[in-house]
Amino acid sequence: MDRFGIRRVVAVALTVIAVGAGSTVWMTSAWQLMLCWGLLVGLGSGSMALAFAATVTNRWFTERRGLVSGILTAASASGQLIFLPLLSWIVSEHDWRPAAVTVALAALAVVPFVWLLLRDHPADTGLKPYGATEFVPKPAPVPGAARRTIRVLLSAVRTGPFWLLAGTFAICGASTNGLIQTHFVPAAHDHGMPITAAASLLAVIGVFDVVGTIASGWLTDRFEPRRLLAVYYAFRGLSLLFLPYLLAPSVHLPMIFFIVFYGLDWVATVPPTMALCREHYGDDSAIVFGWVLASHQVGAALVAFLGGLARDTFGEYDVVWYASGALCAVAALMALVIRRRRPAVLPGGGTAAVAGA
Repeated sequence: MDRFGIRRVVAVALTVIAVGAGSTVWMTSAWQLMLCWGLLVGLGSGSMALAFAATVTNRWFTERRGLVSGILTAASASGQLIFLPLLSWIVSEHDWRPAAVTVALAALAVVPFVWLLLRDHPADTGLKPYGATEFVPKPAPVPGAARRTIRVLLSAVRTGPFWLLAGTFAICGASTNGLIQTHFVPAAHDHGMPITAAASLLAVIGVFDVVGTIASGWLTDRFEPRRLLAVYYAFRGLSLLFLPYLLAPSVHLPMIFFIVFYGLDWVATVPPTMALCREHYGDDSAIVFGWVLASHQVGAALVAFLGGLARDTFGEYDVVWYASGALCAVAALMALVIRRRRPAVLPGGGTAAVAGA
């Protein structure tokens, strides 16, 4: 995005998703699934993941950044709300191929809107960033953007906050994408719940995810982000400990309560994590957040695999829920350990933010 611009990256990413999803209708073996869905759809969706939201927030806003990052993050939950019930119905009624084609066509349909309406910087429209007092000229394309990305990583890994943020966000990915999004439907099906009903519950998570993430962004503008993270992870872990007792053939009130609560907490961790990246890494925060997001996806991938392995080994998911709840408790403690940056007195009486020792 620094080198080629937001608009080009998003348009290409959507096209790659469409190619990957659409190509699966001709696959005949497992390696083709890994290539089309794992590689192509993974690259496309990763290119528009939360680092996109962080980049847009940093370029277009100087005020209300927490709220804006919450709204942009909630957009992914809106997609979950719209597509999960639709795709599960298509699979049940018409097989999986039409569902894959639906994903491909939806991605392609957005490309013209992105190309015509999306702009890389406020200066492209003659505007100041929201909340800014002065006009900010558009920066030139960054040469060596890939080298800068590696250079920022090498600098960040020498600081404690990076490892704490990466660790907590890895557990976030493990307990959302890797755990609930991957294993909730098969776990519910193990207990006799119809697949469409379980997928609809995931869609309900998307409804409350929108509310929770926007509210988290609002809270991030007003309260200390690390304490918000600790609360989010603590309650998420506690809720996972009760999940084994809630799974049943039919949907009942306690399960609805779990779904609502988990939805509110689903990606509420994103706005405070972005805020802590901005606090500690300044102009490099979007790049640092990109690396932190990579740890989120690694955590998700590990638990997606290990959760399935545990199900095959023990014949049930209970150990997965308990272990994930314990991990969330660890994440809550890690969040509290992150030190705040404090102003340091400079010669002449000025101040500058420095990390806690």
